[in-house]
Amino acid sequence: RVGIYYLETGASMRPSKVIYDRAHSAIAEADATDFDFDAIMEGADWFHWSGITQAISDKAAELTRLACEAAKRHGVTVSVDLNFRKKLWTKEKAQSIMKPLMQFVDVCIGNEEDAELCLGFKPDADVEAGHTDAEGYKGIFQQMMKEFGFKYVVSTLRESFSATHNGWKAMIYNGEEFYTSKRYDIDPIIDRVGGGDSFSGGIIHGLMTKPNQGAALEFAVAASALKHTINGDFNLVSVEEVEALAGGDASGRVQR
Repeated sequence: RVGIYYLETGASMRPSKVIYDRAHSAIAEADATDFDFDAIMEGADWFHWSGITQAISDKAAELTRLACEAAKRHGVTVSVDLNFRKKLWTKEKAQSIMKPLMQFVDVCIGNEEDAELCLGFKPDADVEAGHTDAEGYKGIFQQMMKEFGFKYVVSTLRESFSATHNGWKAMIYNGEEFYTSKRYDIDPIIDRVGGGDSFSGGIIHGLMTKPNQGAALEFAVAASALKHTINGDFNLVSVEEVEALAGGDASGRVQR
């Protein structure tokens, strides 16, 4: 069976709610004989995985480790979106699985909750109250890089004023310099599900194609901001549309 989830879309002061139905799905039951990871990684440039996979089953967690090992054997860049989901596992189980996998990771992506619950790092920031001063993140970015050897640490900084009104920006650190993106005021949000995935896709594209980490981050934040205006999981925008927003065109005028 294919794993599914149910989403009740929130609005204003009513939060969105998700119910997962992932048990006994194909990926939860898959094992190492179903994949030839060396063949999969041969000739690849980048391997990205999500913390949700390990939460689905112990077998899926083991598959992630095998995939990461193969990626490293083939010189593939590895990124992770930590993606802690409290409805799928506990922070204790998450840390026991996620921390050992960090040795394979080059680019660590997450938010303040992910970093605390998956890896045990808590920023000096009250995000729910709208206090997302980037200074509160610098210390844990440095600690995470020192402990795990990441090449980049990236965090989204979301201000949740309501289910349909968020502030949105991000921060990146390459071991030498911190960069904080411009902030977008997203009001109203059409659908925030997929916002994190679109950010991850944007930062991967940016780090592979842009001249520096700042340009990469601005692309990712703009791509994700646009996703918040689109129904469904997928970010149905072009590179040109993202570049236009990142370049300052946020007018929303009709394109004819």
